Amino acid sequence: MWDNCGMARSKTSLERALKRIPELKREFWETAAVLGENESLNVSLERAGRVADFLEFGELMCLDALERNESCGGHFRTEYQTPDGEAQRDDEHFAHVAAWEYAGEASRPVRNIEPLNYENVKLATRSYK
Repeated sequence: MWDNCGMARSKTSLERALKRIPELKREFWETAAVLGENESLNVSLERAGRVADFLEFGELMCLDALERNESCGGHFRTEYQTPDGEAQRDDEHFAHVAAWEYAGEASRPVRNIEPLNYENVKLATRSYK
């Protein structure tokens, strides 16, 4: 995740991550050994669940970052920047909030979007220079 979906990411790095994450998920479920008893709090089971959740969350982060053909906030796509290296936003196509919906184990999640309507503020590109 750090190497492929970190602060700066690209289409190539995100596709690389999306290829690797299912391999990591498969390896995790094939090799996970959860110790403990079923009659008390099972810390090993809790930790295994967290790892599984992080793998799912990482995959969704990569899917969402790949969908956004812009640089905005935490989504800095190296192929969407100004000649000065600043974030290049696309408010016409990406001024919305996106929520991913589970569609089953063998299906790609569904990306739902809801437009953001700004009444009191004007959208502007931040400059860090």
